[in-house]
Amino acid sequence: MLKLRNISWSAPDGKAVLKNIDLDIEEGRLVAVTGPNGGGKTTLAKIIAGIEKPTSGVIELDGRDITALDVTERAKTGISFAFQQPVRFKGVTVRQLIEIAAGDKLDDGRLCSILGSVGLCAMDYLGREVDSTLSGGEIKRIEIATVLARHSRLSVFDEPEAGIDLWSFKNLIEVFKEVHENLKGTLVIISHQERILRIADEIVLISDGRVTDRGTGDEMIQKMLTQREAAAACRMQEELFHE
Repeated sequence: MLKLRNISWSAPDGKAVLKNIDLDIEEGRLVAVTGPNGGGKTTLAKIIAGIEKPTSGVIELDGRDITALDVTERAKTGISFAFQQPVRFKGVTVRQLIEIAAGDKLDDGRLCSILGSVGLCAMDYLGREVDSTLSGGEIKRIEIATVLARHSRLSVFDEPEAGIDLWSFKNLIEVFKEVHENLKGTLVIISHQERILRIADEIVLISDGRVTDRGTGDEMIQKMLTQREAAAACRMQEELFHE
C-alpha cells in the first residue's frame, strides 16, 4: 500500500500547491485523480514518482519511508511514471527504449504485442529513433508502452489522453482495463476524461491543493453528474432571469 501523510508542496515562488494531502492507495486498485486545472493533480503525481520532493510530509510504500528517494530510486521500488508531455531520446530507438524499460531483450512477438496494445505497428516503429520525427501522439503512446513493458507494481499516468486521437484513446481504455484485471498492478491515472473515470475502482477529487472528496467510481460519477445537472439548471435560471 502507498500512504501519503500530510503532504505539502510549494512552488519556487512560495505559492502553496499541495496542502496537507492524506491519501491511501491500496494495492491492485485503479485510482483516478481528477479535479479542476491548477488544483495540484500533476504535482501530486510527480511527488509519488519522486520527480518532486514534498515540502513536508511522509510517503510510505508497504511501511517503508520512501520520501527521500529520487525518481531513479523510486523506479527500483516498482513505481513507474508516464509524463503528460513525454521526453524524447535522440539516438535511442523504440526497440531499445522498450527493452530498457523491460530490463531485458524482447522477441519481436512480445514487442509487437506491447506496441499493438497502444495502437502502433511494431514493424513501423521498432527501428525509429525516439526523437522529434515522432508526433506528439506517437511519443505519448510509446511512453505508455514502456510503462506497460515494465509491469510495475505502481504505475502513474499523467493525463494519458492528452495528444492522442480518438481511436487510440478508446484502445488505451482497454489497455488500462487489461492491465488492471490481468497484471494485477496498481494504477493511478490523472484525468478529466469520463471514460477513464468510469473504469476506476476509486475516484479522488483534488481542488486547491486538497483532497476535497473521494469514493468508489460509481459513487463519485453519480455525484459529479448530479453537480453537473445542478450547475446546468442554475445557468438556465440565470439566462431566463436576464431575458
